[in-house]
Amino acid sequence: MLAGLMGDPQHSYPIIHLTGTNGKGSTARMISALVSAHGLDVGGYSSPHIDRVNDRITRANTALSDEDFALAVDLVVVIDALIQEKFSESVNYFEAMCGAAFGWFANNAIDVAVIEVGMGGTWDATNVADADVAVVTNIALDHVEIIGPTLLDIAKEKSGIIKPDSHVVLGPLHDELAAAFTSRPSREIWRAGIDFELVENHVAVGGRMVTVRTPGGLHEGLFVPVHGAHQGENAALAIAVVEAFFGRPIDDEVLSEGLATVTLPARFELLGRHPLVAVDGAHNPAGAATAAATLFDDFGSGEPPILVVGCNRPHDPAKLLEAMRADEAALVVATAPDWSRSVAATDVADAAHSLGIDVEVRARVGDAVDFAIERAGEQGAVLVCGSLYVAGEARGHLGAEGR
Repeated sequence: MLAGLMGDPQHSYPIIHLTGTNGKGSTARMISALVSAHGLDVGGYSSPHIDRVNDRITRANTALSDEDFALAVDLVVVIDALIQEKFSESVNYFEAMCGAAFGWFANNAIDVAVIEVGMGGTWDATNVADADVAVVTNIALDHVEIIGPTLLDIAKEKSGIIKPDSHVVLGPLHDELAAAFTSRPSREIWRAGIDFELVENHVAVGGRMVTVRTPGGLHEGLFVPVHGAHQGENAALAIAVVEAFFGRPIDDEVLSEGLATVTLPARFELLGRHPLVAVDGAHNPAGAATAAATLFDDFGSGEPPILVVGCNRPHDPAKLLEAMRADEAALVVATAPDWSRSVAATDVADAAHSLGIDVEVRARVGDAVDFAIERAGEQGAVLVCGSLYVAGEARGHLGAEGR
């Protein structure tokens, strides 16, 4: 109803629509950087925010100013008042943010919008849009109480972003899960490992070196300034998506220029070197395992790290700690973000105790980060993880807010 009363602004520009359990934010920012490198004006919508609510609506990967954000929201407020008066209903928070993004993009004549679903796909507020390119990063267990309980259930729910005219680009998926997407009517489908692939993926100073094969050819020796083997997979997916969007290969010079601008706040973001301090917003076991692999495999040559861990309901802190390989850490510092759905720091500590892991409790994220950095010493390593809300508070405490 909101979009219709706004004049369906989401139909005013082409849309690249992303779903998946993990990697949406990283892949979306890479896509935006690559499309921007072609000289187009790119809008972006994501959730939740990391530092402040403005982060949810971006232009060229930069959050809207307070003035622009207020203008975007004001339009929704006016329409919502009409809905309340005529229908005795009201839009919810996510619908309001989504509507604000769609409206602002239309009113400011952006060339293309890169839109992340909030949850699932079929019933997500963002799905009022028709995807020119529909993207699936991966499928893992998350939000099972809403879109589960099985991986196939989750895949079917997420497949709803595919429209008959969509070019579908699928990340790494088993055939059974891929079938949930390939069975839907679409314009064309590209699958990772079949139509495009990550050929090489190596650690480099300050990031990774990757080689990617797409239907348009081979892109060799690309530097991606982010950390973790999984980001090589995300980069390959982003490159394929952009080539699907333009319908042609990306020029290698443009590709290198675009990738060089990529920044990923709270995605294994390094905020200190002595000690090494990394912040990651992974909030489910699959994401936590990926963050742990990056820590131990790419940065794990020194002393065992210290983990600062907080999480949100309904996630099980014990499962997150197991996925984070907390038993290999020197210490877990249990904490909790300032959010209504956060798991109490003492409950995180109890989960660590049940796994035989040494743990300290610091209820406030900032205090937990300070304690961990002091305990680690100059030669140690600290990973702050378990929730984007924890990551956001840690970034603000460490002076990274707004990066």
